[in-house]
Amino acid sequence: MTHTPDIKKVYLVGGGIASLASALYLIEDAQISGEKIVILEEADAIGGSLDASGSPEEGYRMRGVRMLEKHYDSTYDLLNRIPSLTNPQKTVKDEIFEFNEKVKTFAKARLMSGGEIVNTKSLGLIEEDRLDLIRLLTSPEESLGTKTIADYFPASFFKTNLWYLLATTFAFEPWHSLKEARRYFFRFIHLFNDTGIKHLSNVWSTPYNQRESIVLPLVKWLTEKGVIFETSIRVIDIDFDVSNTEKKAHRIKYIKSDNSGEFILGEHEYVFVTLDSMTRGSIFGSMHSAPKIDEVGIQNTKTLWENIAKKSTDFGKPSAFSGNIPQSKWESFTITFKDPTFFTVVEKLSGNENGTGGLITFTDSNWFITIALVYQPHFINQPHNVQVAWGYALYPDKEGNIVKKKMSECTGEEILKELLFHLRFKETDQETVLKTSICIPCMMPFITSQFMPRIPGDRPLVVPHGAQNFAFIGQYSEIPEDTVFTVEYSVRSAQEAVASLFKIKNARTPLYKGWHDLSVLYNVFKEIEER
Repeated sequence: MTHTPDIKKVYLVGGGIASLASALYLIEDAQISGEKIVILEEADAIGGSLDASGSPEEGYRMRGVRMLEKHYDSTYDLLNRIPSLTNPQKTVKDEIFEFNEKVKTFAKARLMSGGEIVNTKSLGLIEEDRLDLIRLLTSPEESLGTKTIADYFPASFFKTNLWYLLATTFAFEPWHSLKEARRYFFRFIHLFNDTGIKHLSNVWSTPYNQRESIVLPLVKWLTEKGVIFETSIRVIDIDFDVSNTEKKAHRIKYIKSDNSGEFILGEHEYVFVTLDSMTRGSIFGSMHSAPKIDEVGIQNTKTLWENIAKKSTDFGKPSAFSGNIPQSKWESFTITFKDPTFFTVVEKLSGNENGTGGLITFTDSNWFITIALVYQPHFINQPHNVQVAWGYALYPDKEGNIVKKKMSECTGEEILKELLFHLRFKETDQETVLKTSICIPCMMPFITSQFMPRIPGDRPLVVPHGAQNFAFIGQYSEIPEDTVFTVEYSVRSAQEAVASLFKIKNARTPLYKGWHDLSVLYNVFKEIEER
């Protein structure tokens, strides 16, 4: 463990999990006092994309529900250091492990079509698909260039059970990066067995929503350590001194309450920057209004990363990820039920009680809808007679099957009607659900922007070459072999930043490499060959 008593200040730009994890590692591993750490967040609340809020009266809302699994080793290293919010005698890690031992996932209706459960015993692959998969796994990442998944696989592949399962477990779409898909195949290769990718038996959840189960305990711990949280402050640029051998941040520019300001970085002062947010520009709708976004306005607004990237080619290329909203957006929705009819019908139809079914995907949905009956209660203070479900759709600009409108133009009520159609609800039950429920949709223009095709250098290293006092953390920095769009990636970036800048040995949690396990590889080839 390294002691760094000379550090005067560390600024963390962004209040998401990457910054929160960085703050903990700065305190625990770099031995920096919490009072010297300042987190700067543009929103009025801390937590970034791990958000959840609302009430039974107005409806609960969550932009996303993120997957956990047992080999998120960096995440569990973090969560093993903080006490649970509901039981301080346990760590958050202990709480999650105990919960998933009690509430086990085994999706009996992972895919549905025409109101019926799809048999997923076979992944639906033909010999050409199998050879393509093997060739992809044996091809070096650098050989794939900017190829998309659709550039590589034939059209028939996108009608297979394997694609339906992959796309809706991880949120891939055909135009996304083949490189990222390859990384996912490797990183989650242990899920490719007869119960994993088909039934989500290896997928874990938190006891409550991830804001209350992860973010709030972490914020409480950091607050008690003296960390300073500044919200409603927007960092707009950072100035650097750049030479052939060294790069040093020296000024942070911000706007707060319409007033401009700056922090001058002196000797022994550092800045960690969350470059962008996958939930940037998110817009919520309501039961009676659609979540309309101004795509042109968002596209023309300069981001912090775009301003930083002008300073050095080592700082990445944000346009690679933010230049195509139609291919990086999708829409989620949160439904609050004040009547048990919906859960009763879906639990009977799927054969799963809430919290045990993971995801249900409707393969015949034009919008490509997936829903999750999360474990109840999903909010700590949620009344016992209220239930919450979450869902999302990958093709929000297509016309619905029963609601003849683009999902992006639909109200929460219309989205709920479309969902009830796919579940083949009886008319009387439909009326009950529609009268007693609140569906809040959310359009997210950049939610899978991390998956857009890229080349080396588009994502900067966590600590760029020559960096003296700064790091880039979160989903848009580059960590070889690990996978974006995961909590694990953000936490690992925090570990890398602290370990590299402060030269701390043994501070990085090793990356799980299931592809080195012969039993894992055997299961993969067995599944691929299943007919």
